[in-house]
This record gives sequence, C-alpha cells and structure tokens, in this order.
Amino acid sequence: MLGADHRVTIYEVAERAQVSISTVSNVLNKPDRVSPATRARVLAAADELGFVPKAQAVSLARRATGRIGVMAPFTSYGSYLRRLAGVLSSAAELEIDVVVFDHESAASASSPVLASMPIHGRLDGLIVMGLPIEDEIAARLRERRLPTVVVDADSALFSRVMVDDHAGGRLAAAHLRDRGHRRVGYLLERQVSDYESQAIKRLAGFEQVMAGGEVTVATAENSVDGARRAASALLAAEHRPTAVMAHHDLLAVGVLLAARDHGLRVPEDVAVMGFDDGEAAAAADLTTVRQPFEESGSAALNILLEGSPVRSTTVLDVQVVERSTT
Repeated sequence: MLGADHRVTIYEVAERAQVSISTVSNVLNKPDRVSPATRARVLAAADELGFVPKAQAVSLARRATGRIGVMAPFTSYGSYLRRLAGVLSSAAELEIDVVVFDHESAASASSPVLASMPIHGRLDGLIVMGLPIEDEIAARLRERRLPTVVVDADSALFSRVMVDDHAGGRLAAAHLRDRGHRRVGYLLERQVSDYESQAIKRLAGFEQVMAGGEVTVATAENSVDGARRAASALLAAEHRPTAVMAHHDLLAVGVLLAARDHGLRVPEDVAVMGFDDGEAAAAADLTTVRQPFEESGSAALNILLEGSPVRSTTVLDVQVVERSTT
C-alpha cells in the first residue's frame, strides 16, 4: 500500500497497465496515437493508483483530442498571429498538434462570414478567430461533433472568447474627452459588406461617450499608406480635429505620418490614439487600448479542451495604455 506522501509516477502507471512509459505519455499527451482499448486501460490504472497529471492532460486523454485547427485572417492582421501564439504556447505544454488555416479578412470579403471549410485531414477541435460562421457551416460542424470555439466574433452555437469592443471604444473616447478634446476624427478600415464589425462596435461606443462633441468618421484601406492618405484629408480640413482615434495601431501609425506631413505636433496640435497595443504601438510610443491577444488564444484552447456542452462567453478586459501621443 502506498504511503500518504507518495507521489505516483508514470512508471507505476505503466507497470500497472502493463504498457511502456512512452505509451502512458502518449495516452496523456497524444491520445490519437493510442488505441481506445489501451487508452482505457492506462486511464483505469492511473485512477486506481491515484496518479495526478495536469488536469488538461487528463481531459485531453479522456476525449482523445490530439490535433486541432486554428482558422483566422492571419495574413491580414498581425494581431491574430499573437492570438495564435497564445494557442501554440498552451498546446506545446500538452503536446497537441496545431494546424493553421489562413482566411480572407471579413472586412475585405463580399460575405463577412466563414462560408466554406478548407479543412483537410482529421481534426479533433477547431478554433475560428475573427470570422462569424455561416449558419449552414456551423450546423455541419455541430453534426460532425467537432468541438469549436470562436474568438473575436459572434456565434449562436459555439462558445466565444472576446473583448467588449463597445467598451473599448468608450474607454478611448473617455481618455480623449478627459483631455479636453471635443472635435475628433475616427479612422476605421473600409469594409466591403455591411455588417457590425469590430470597428463599427468600437465606433458606436466612442460616439456614445463623445455625444455632444463632433466626430468625423473616415475610412481607409487596411495599410499604413492608406491610413496616411485618409488622415491627411482629415487634417487638411478647415476645422480639423484636435484628436484622431484609429481602429488599430497600424492605422494610427499612418495618422502620425500624416500629422508630420502637415507639420503638426503630436500631441500639442493633434492627439493620436490606436487600439491593440502591438509592437507598432510600442515603437511609435502610441497611446492605445490594449487587448489581451495571447490570453485570448490560450483561453480558447482551454475552453476547447474542457469540452463543456454548455455554450459560454468569456469576455476579457481591455485597458488604456497612455504614451506620448495624447
């Protein structure tokens, strides 16, 4: 009989189950490599001995989740690469294989929803980022019993991880309002189809706080040069804004360049603010709204591994990071 202080090892589990050490490791970390019968025998031995591995590993083994897909507009927005980094960091600890699928951004697509599934090979779970899922596709995922979690998008069927974009817009507006700005510009990415995007949600929150002031909205292509051109038009106006809020940090960099083009001092002549707090914000010493990218990816993977049949919504906090541009 084992003493109360004895910590059961995988060697003892292997001996009890009459398998190799590597088989026990695979059961806990890469269960798809082990037959169901062997997996059941190893888990039974672990239970009998009181072996306590990481909770995620146990959950993974019991559901045989070993290979997940992550789909997002990675080439359109660097922010999704940071979310992916959060997924990969957590997946590496559990030795879960991750397959990455790039997708056109919702803003540039004629239809903003995920309307097809370029998924090949077996997957045990799917994380979709920044893309609403068409009802028919969502139903197919449900019929296939493919566990799915949505990040940074709405879903009527699947659990979600998100930030409150409306609240983020309010935070940005309050920051500028409290510094005396009443005539402001708001620069967002041009979108092809008419839908309630993150940019639209942030703008709605921004305008709510700025009610009574003057908000001039401009759109730009999703690039620094595109933002520079659009901001130049804003700043050339007779009654130019005293501050400009950009939908994300790279667009804000374009605003900073436009201000320099017009000989305007930042923040004395025009304040500039972004959203995300990525590397561009740090390099430009840009005031921005920080959202937790890596944490959102990690949270999505954890929710996927929990396998709860209850649809949940996880809302992560955003916060203003003040730097020299305001």
